[in-house]
Amino acid sequence: MIQSSPASSALVLFSGGQDSTVCLAWALDRYDRVETVGFTYGQRHAVELAQRPIIRAKLASLAETGPKLGSDTVLDLPALQSISDTALTRETEITFAATGLPSTFVPGRNLLFLTYAAALAYRRGIATLVGGMCETDFSGYPDCRNSTIQTLAKALSLGLDKPVAIETPLMFIDKAGTWELGMKLGGEKLVEVIVEDTHTCYLGDRSHRHAWGYGCGTCPACELRAKGWNEWQARTT
Repeated sequence: MIQSSPASSALVLFSGGQDSTVCLAWALDRYDRVETVGFTYGQRHAVELAQRPIIRAKLASLAETGPKLGSDTVLDLPALQSISDTALTRETEITFAATGLPSTFVPGRNLLFLTYAAALAYRRGIATLVGGMCETDFSGYPDCRNSTIQTLAKALSLGLDKPVAIETPLMFIDKAGTWELGMKLGGEKLVEVIVEDTHTCYLGDRSHRHAWGYGCGTCPACELRAKGWNEWQARTT
């Protein structure tokens, strides 16, 4: 097992989607060694899992970042599907509840992901987790808010008796800013990977190709991604 220096390494929560791919590129730009972790929990868009190794291989082929990319771990969390009844874990229509939250909200998902990631990072000698949570341009999930994430970081630090930092490079930028950050980090090559290989559509649709990538084009994730792409394109013209 390769143990990384806590100060020079990071563990990225990597789903295979646009946001986590930009976060992976961000981490590779800042740390000497970067590992990734993904989760299978009966998600409706499980096709994202198939895209993960494709994206990792393409990022590893880039001379500037390839040598920094370390191991990948996929953790199976089937209990999350059994205790949730959402449009991300069931073949049901995406709707909005009286709370204003979409039915794609999986209660506790990010909290659970970060806790398991912290346990893995502890074993791997890594003190920094990197996640794609964002409270600027998102679906209103409460476990994406900065206050939630940083409070959890404190709890994990206490529970593990070691400092745990959670970096969220997308927290305060919109989806257009995410495209812009991708361009800044990896240029056209990274943008091409995001368009062609990442998967964000909640319905798992990879049969429809849009200017911004693959997806149904109508679910909340696709709408946010398309909106961000169009705004980014407008800013650059």
